[in-house]
Amino acid sequence: MSSKASPLTVLRSALFMLLLALLTPPYALGVMLCFPLPHRWRRRSVVPWVAGATWLIKHLLGIDYRVLGRENIPDRPSVILAKHQSAWETIVLQMIFPWTLFVWKKELKMLPFFGWALAATPMISVDRAGGKESLRQLVEQGRLRLGQGYWVIIFPEGTRTPVGTHRRYKIGGAHLAVETGAPVVPVALNSGEFWSRQAFIKYPGTVTVSIGPEIDPAGLTAEDVNNRAEAWMEEEMRRICPHRYPHHAARPAA
Repeated sequence: MSSKASPLTVLRSALFMLLLALLTPPYALGVMLCFPLPHRWRRRSVVPWVAGATWLIKHLLGIDYRVLGRENIPDRPSVILAKHQSAWETIVLQMIFPWTLFVWKKELKMLPFFGWALAATPMISVDRAGGKESLRQLVEQGRLRLGQGYWVIIFPEGTRTPVGTHRRYKIGGAHLAVETGAPVVPVALNSGEFWSRQAFIKYPGTVTVSIGPEIDPAGLTAEDVNNRAEAWMEEEMRRICPHRYPHHAARPAA
């Protein structure tokens, strides 16, 4: 990625933000009107916006993606623990995994339009400052949604983290898996190479999304599951982004 954006890259980034700003509010109002409908219809109502945003990301911003390890996706609803570097994965992961839901801070429902629409969908909202109560809310809602056939996406680092850096992995996703028996699917990605945290400029390129082998929580503690997911994800980051970890000898590709 160039340290200085070309005029075309700046123009494309500005146009992308303008189109989202124009299209999202009226679409969000439509999603809000779906609130009385069954949960599947409410979840389905956001699919056209996600598909449209993904199309703009690819064809306007020039950010494509490739997926490694599709064969590792289980045939049943799972808990996905993914790296989080930008807004890219909050959109495009929904195109890779079936019937996904995110765990989000309940304060987000106060955001105009986007948050209001989010509150109308069957996403999982928790009070992240609630300690054990947050875990209880996560398990209660997560068990319901997994039982309804949804896949739950959780970002264990809790916030967007620049590629090449590492935050402490929180236990919530692993705890949900242990309590419900759902497998954990670890996901490494490098979206931050092209769309960094809170950045206006988005650079063209191809994001790598690497899906690891499922982790069966049977007989494991939440700490065990969390540690296994973290170990695989951090090692895989060093394989797909070796230039961001110059002092690490990455394992060879499989």
